[in-house]
Amino acid sequence: MEVIPICIGDEIRPSDDLARLIVSSADLLDGDVLVLAQKIVSKQEGRIVNLLSVKPTLLAEGIASQYKKDPRIVHLVLSESSRIVRMRDGIMIMRTKSGIVCANAGVDESNVEQGCATLLPEDPDASARNLQSEVVRQSGRRVAVIISDTLGRPLRMGQTDCAIGVAGLAPIMDYAGRTDSFGRPLRVTAIAVADELASAAELVMGKSRRCPAAIIRGCMGDVSGTATCGDARLLLRPQSEDLFA
Repeated sequence: MEVIPICIGDEIRPSDDLARLIVSSADLLDGDVLVLAQKIVSKQEGRIVNLLSVKPTLLAEGIASQYKKDPRIVHLVLSESSRIVRMRDGIMIMRTKSGIVCANAGVDESNVEQGCATLLPEDPDASARNLQSEVVRQSGRRVAVIISDTLGRPLRMGQTDCAIGVAGLAPIMDYAGRTDSFGRPLRVTAIAVADELASAAELVMGKSRRCPAAIIRGCMGDVSGTATCGDARLLLRPQSEDLFA
């Protein structure tokens, strides 16, 4: 398997043709998986907020005062969230409106102009489907698309990239019904292939290398090339099964 970085020199602006930039910057082959950092997708979709335009609520101001945070950022975090999962020691773990559980609901001030913040795509799966369809149309190649973001993990130190949007790829490889090397049946093993590919891509993308995308070639995933195959929502554990909620 190869992980090939895609460098894009120019800053991504709203309404840029992101598919064209990718296709012109990479030599795609059938079966490739394109992994794109969430930040460039958010920028292209105009999910950038000038903090001067934000008027925080009294609730946001109260939380910000307690946690020594910018009340405008807290306001955006609350606005992007469907539920507060945990708030402690200045950390805000939220469930976003699209169902992703992450710190600060994905609101981020890094790699964006001073005085601005980026938000997650409103529907990351729809973003992946739209981008995948355009890349296939422009390149003529059967490829899949993963939109990735860096997330923390319960009970584990450090962060890793995970898939928040998927198109053209089955995000989970389910081994249930197969047998292990000793012939015993596997009942519950399901590998989050899309998350593992997102993490592999991050190793070449980094956070400050102006390399917001990567190609994964020769992966074990099932790349169908159709946008309807794949949905990162399948990676979200239902709240009814969440032992830590």
